[in-house]
Amino acid sequence: MSDTITITGLIATTPRHVVTSEGLPITSFRLASSQRRFDKATSTWVDASTNWYTVTSFRQLAINAVPSLSKGDRIVVSGRLRIRDWQTDDRTGTNVEIEAETLGHDLFWGTAVFTRLVALGSDAQATTAEAETTPESVAAV
Repeated sequence: MSDTITITGLIATTPRHVVTSEGLPITSFRLASSQRRFDKATSTWVDASTNWYTVTSFRQLAINAVPSLSKGDRIVVSGRLRIRDWQTDDRTGTNVEIEAETLGHDLFWGTAVFTRLVALGSDAQATTAEAETTPESVAAV
């Protein structure tokens, strides 16, 4: 059984994309998710702690992540949580990993333009048509 988790955070490393010898596309990066709380004594928001995750995506999600995500982007990730302990000769630790099922920009922090992919046979290709509505046209309504 695996746990599903949704996290918001900041991409802390440049996404790394590889294709395995079997042809499986994989994109991974580190995600920093900071907790904030309101300090009543000072009436300000303060950073509490930061949790670190390794986010990995596969197949079409990995391919779409490459041109869409960059270091420093604020995103939302939903996927399967995996916690693994590790040990070497002189060190031990715990890896917290998310196998992403969905990835996207966190629109609380900005805007995004979406390009829909259309499947043609077994390949997915980006449509060339621009979005019919723009933020300016929506605001004018």
